[in-house]
Amino acid sequence: MDKLRRVLSGNESPDEESGIMSQDLFALFLHRGLPVFAVFYTLGNIVSMLSTCFLMGPFNQIKKMFAPTRFIATIIVIVAFALTLVAALVWHRAGLALLFIIIQSLAMTWYSLSYIPYARDAVKKTVMTCVI
Repeated sequence: MDKLRRVLSGNESPDEESGIMSQDLFALFLHRGLPVFAVFYTLGNIVSMLSTCFLMGPFNQIKKMFAPTRFIATIIVIVAFALTLVAALVWHRAGLALLFIIIQSLAMTWYSLSYIPYARDAVKKTVMTCVI
C-alpha cells in the first residue's frame, strides 16, 4: 500500500525496482533476449497451428490450410516462421528477428481471419475507409 501511495504521489525513488514487468521487458529487448523471445514466439504459433490438427485431424487440416482461399496466407505464415527462426538462431540479428515477428503476427492474423466468413472483406473495407 505504501508503494502505491509513493507511485501516485510521484515520490518513488529511481533506484527502487519498478516491478517484475519492467525487468522482463528490459530483458526481452537485450541483445540475447529478443532472439530467445523470437524462438519461443514462433514455437508458440507453430503449436497453436498444430493444435487444430487435434480438432479436425491432420489431413483435413492440411487440406484446409492449402485451400485456394488461404494458400497464399499459409505460405506467408510458414515462410515467416522459417525466417524468424533463421534470423534468431543462424544470423543472430535481433532487429531482423523483430521485423519477422511483426510479419509473422500479421500473417497469422490474416490466416486466422480466413476461417471466419467475410472477415477478410470486412478488414479490407475497414482499412480502406481509414486510409482514404
